[in-house]
This record gives sequence, C-alpha cells and structure tokens, in this order.
Amino acid sequence: MIVILKRDHNPDQLEGLVSWLQEKGITIHTSIGEANTILGLVGDTSKLDIDLIAALDIVEDVKRVQEPYKNANRKFHPEDTVIQVRDTQIGGGNLTIMAGPCSVESEEQVVAIAKAVKASGATMLRGGAFKPRTSPYAFQGLGQNGLEFLKTARAETGLPIVTEVMDVAQLSLFLDVDVIQVGARNMQNFDLLRALGHQEKPVMIKRGMSATYEEWLMSAEYVMAGGNENVILCERGIRTFESYTRNTLDLAAIPVLKKLTHLPVIVDPSHATGKYWLVDSLAMGAVAAGTDGLQIEVHNDPAHALCDGPQSLKPEAFDLLARKLLALHTAVKALEE
Repeated sequence: MIVILKRDHNPDQLEGLVSWLQEKGITIHTSIGEANTILGLVGDTSKLDIDLIAALDIVEDVKRVQEPYKNANRKFHPEDTVIQVRDTQIGGGNLTIMAGPCSVESEEQVVAIAKAVKASGATMLRGGAFKPRTSPYAFQGLGQNGLEFLKTARAETGLPIVTEVMDVAQLSLFLDVDVIQVGARNMQNFDLLRALGHQEKPVMIKRGMSATYEEWLMSAEYVMAGGNENVILCERGIRTFESYTRNTLDLAAIPVLKKLTHLPVIVDPSHATGKYWLVDSLAMGAVAAGTDGLQIEVHNDPAHALCDGPQSLKPEAFDLLARKLLALHTAVKALEE
C-alpha cells in the first residue's frame, strides 16, 4: 500500500499516522520527491482501513500495490534512484561504463587494462577474482590475490571496482570493493542476498538466465528488505532456443524495468552474445533504449585469455566503441529534452 501525502501536510499529524501504522506491525519507507511525499507500507496491510487513512487531512491519496516487490517498486519510489560510487554516479541520466577483463590474471594485466579503459572513457573497472565456471576444470580465478590486484589497479587509476562474490563466506574479503556483483547463477541465492542486504555497499544483480522480470525484481527486494537500497540491475542475456549466440540479449528489459522500478538498469552485451563482434551493435542498441550503463569485457590479448576471450574487446576496439557510445548517449539525451 502507498500513502501519498499532501504538499502542506502537518508534521505532527504525520508522526501520529506513522506511530499508529507501526503499532500495527507495518514497516514504513518514506520517499520525498519534488511533487509529493510517499509512504510505502510494507507488511500485512490487508486489515488496514483504506478509507479511514484516505480521510485524514494530510493524505492526498491511498493505493494498494498488487506486485509482491515493494521496495523496488516505482509506485513506492517515483523518482529514479541514483547510486553514488566514489566519484561516479550510476543512474540519474549518466552513462556508466564498466570495463575490464572477465578474469584478473595478473597485477600487470589488470593495471594495464584499467589504464587503457579509463583513457577511453570508462568510469568503473570490472574484473573477476572469483569465477563461477560450468566446468570444475576451467580457470576459477585468482581469488583473494585477484581482489588485491584490482585494488592496485584502482589505486593506479582511481576507477572504482566491481567484482563478483560467490558465497556468503567470502563477504569479509569484499569490505574494500566498491560494488559487489551477484552473478546470474546466484540471482536466487537467497542467503547471499539477505547477507548483502545487511551491509551498505552497492549490489549489482545480474539477471538469471531463465528469470522473469518479477523474479529478478524479487531478488532485488531481498537485498532491499534488509535495509540496503543501493541495488543495480544488470541484463546479461537469457537462455532461449537460439544457440548461435551465447545468450539472447533482452533489450526490452530496459524500458520494462524503467516502468516497474526506480533502480538503475545496466546491460552486459559481452556475456549476452559471447562474440566480440556483436558487442558494438548491442551496446549501441542498449544506449538507444535508455540503459543507465554498460558492462563490457576488455582484454589486451583475447586469444590467450584464461576466461571468455572470444567475447572480449581489445583496448583499441573498446576505445572506438566508447567514443560512439558517449556520442550516442549525448544525442539521445538532447532529443529527450
């Protein structure tokens, strides 16, 4: 249920309303916008008298919300969420470009790539230290050493780092990571999501390969229900009958999620296609569709990469793409104004 307050609402009356609702076991999330203040009521609201609440002097309107996700729902929070990560912002009309190798292979490698992508316009460094792989014999990442190499690259370039956590037990290692990524395989690892909700670090949730929009938003809800509202959604392709590409990128997710939720939405065209030569077109399409950012894999020697080389761009190719993306984003914003 959401309660929309009048612009000139009385603070004392509001305090009384909030106290009354809390006595009934209702959790209240307040969203203060330019036009209205909205109270999002979470809990068993079925027994609340909607007419009684609507009759209060301070109340403009009351609406019941049918969707199971409350905190992530745009109805509860009409204005877009903007997430601050060091000196960069995700959302709010910005185009955040996260770039870097699929896997951190050495300190020299990740520092060199970080410097290259920053020079091309990237605002965040992505890189895997812990890697969930289909085969137990494939390269699993450098683990804690990989995290340290990412931090070195951050110190050298100033780029915030985003990297994937695989298990609750690893969280103590991620205290100095800027954005914690939840991979597609872990989108419904509810114990992990709950734990991420009890810390303040931004969390980026990749869509599960067979997840519906609602299931994806419910994963975000798990994190937000714990008190952490710094959640980012990442479309990385879903599994369909088509086998030519690694996955099928669902660009419709961008406008759909913009309608359903206030959370930032970014796109990963690298994992979606599995082919470096498709990344350019789909990244441009994502910007045209209104994405808040992109996550693109860049490797200085894709032919010898330890993980996902076929979908990685060389630094020079990324440089060209980044310039096109930023120009397209500027043009799209100008057309919208």
